[in-house]
Amino acid sequence: MAKKSGGRLVSSAGLVTYYDSEDRRAIHIAPRTVMIVAGVIALITIVLNALY
Repeated sequence: MAKKSGGRLVSSAGLVTYYDSEDRRAIHIAPRTVMIVAGVIALITIVLNALY
């Protein structure tokens, strides 16, 4: 029988294993910040579309 891979997802057929990165050098952005920025960009796009 084939040996199990330790509970990880198989990386075939489009399944990919993602690991949480604990790198201190990485840029960390709060989810709330991303949602606020996306909302502001959407609002600006709607206003500019209505004006022009």
